[in-house]
Amino acid sequence: MTEQEAIEKARAYFITEDNIYGCAETTLMVLQQAYGLPGAEDSSPAMALNGGVAWSGGICGAISGAAIAVGRLAEGRIYDHKEAKGTARRIIGQLMEDFFREFGDVNCRDLTGLDISTEEGHAAFIDGKVWHTTCMGQIEYALSKLVPLQDKEIWKATLRQLEAPL
Repeated sequence: MTEQEAIEKARAYFITEDNIYGCAETTLMVLQQAYGLPGAEDSSPAMALNGGVAWSGGICGAISGAAIAVGRLAEGRIYDHKEAKGTARRIIGQLMEDFFREFGDVNCRDLTGLDISTEEGHAAFIDGKVWHTTCMGQIEYALSKLVPLQDKEIWKATLRQLEAPL
């Protein structure tokens, strides 16, 4: 799956009038599909992660959904569980650093400027189409950083880069 195909698939899941899939679910499903993981269209592990975990405003759902997918990919490619866990942490840690540099924060409430756990904040989020612009841009950013890991050579190069001394 190309980066552009991933973004188009994400838009098809996320930018709908019925709001079936949130940011975490969308990111998870698209990455699972890009990585060829079993059960790729199962969004259930990320259902409660949208809006910064249960609309609490915590860590952006694009990051948390990505973390699940990368963890699954690492577990499938690295035999040792402890090593796979460390690898997934390093990859998502780098994503978080890059994300912070790009957007100025990693938390939903600060990224959107809204407390979507309140009736007023959620209405402003939906009616103002913040999810169409702000959130979709963050999903696209996470996908652009992580879809390339589907390629085993890019995966290996990324791991070498993350393990290189500063």
